[in-house]
Amino acid sequence: MLIDEAGLTPSGITKGIILAGGAGSRLYPATRAACKQLLPVYDKPLVYYPLSTLMLMGIRDILIISTPADLTRFRDLFGDGHQLGLRFTYAEQPKPEGIAQALIIGEQFIDCNPVALILGDNIFHGTFDFHAIASGFQKGAVIFGCSVPDPGRFGVLGFDRNGNVLSIEEKPDQPKSSYAVTGLYLYDGQAVDIAKALKPSNRNELEITDVNRTYLDRGQLSVVRFEHGMVWLDTGTHESMLEAGNFIATIEKRQGRKIACIEEIAYRMRYIERSQFEKLVSEMTNNSYKTYLDGVLREADDRSS
Repeated sequence: MLIDEAGLTPSGITKGIILAGGAGSRLYPATRAACKQLLPVYDKPLVYYPLSTLMLMGIRDILIISTPADLTRFRDLFGDGHQLGLRFTYAEQPKPEGIAQALIIGEQFIDCNPVALILGDNIFHGTFDFHAIASGFQKGAVIFGCSVPDPGRFGVLGFDRNGNVLSIEEKPDQPKSSYAVTGLYLYDGQAVDIAKALKPSNRNELEITDVNRTYLDRGQLSVVRFEHGMVWLDTGTHESMLEAGNFIATIEKRQGRKIACIEEIAYRMRYIERSQFEKLVSEMTNNSYKTYLDGVLREADDRSS
């Protein structure tokens, strides 16, 4: 994902929701200590990665939805967000009753505006320009498809010969393509009413696939397919958490750049001034993360000299 240091135009989508709820059953017993989104993926909490995606979209007004037990931990981690030039609000998901439930919980926050909804356990990395998609968003819905070796584990896209999306099937036995729907969704102001009109599935959940199908039936769904150079990681199991951590570690060590370093992103995207960034860094204890951010400051000084 590209960081534009030349300044940004206001995004067409200015509000974002991170859904960081769920029972955490697949990661038991690790999730007895903290919810999945607060567990580390290499050198930072998992939630930093979807947060960084929203920040790179130009989104600064963010709602975090989590369980009643975990919301206090997120508040302790981020506060009101002013230190990053962001605005955080928080809402409870009393029981995990489907991804689409986030749209209903967030109704007051959304307030009929376009919104980006991202799952708190999804990691995106690459040179894809999310900001261009978000800033150009006008109406309908945009979802993102990624080719995976095991599409039957996800919502799967079906296409016609011209590449137009024809269907979305949830965890099919015989997938119509290798393209899975990732956990990032852009919606216009219709989304809340669509979610409210849904009937629970056989899993007794409000399915985000049904929201997307409604937009598809209305001819208002666009699909962006990730091609080579873009990586999507879904960290739903112990194995995928380990793989994600190893991937992040390898990239950071090879490139000398941290992935999802939210303080650096806030500074480079001019959400905060140099003095605010310096204050953030100075308040950190001495560790490799602080050393990296000190290097970002030195690099900025070298460019300006």
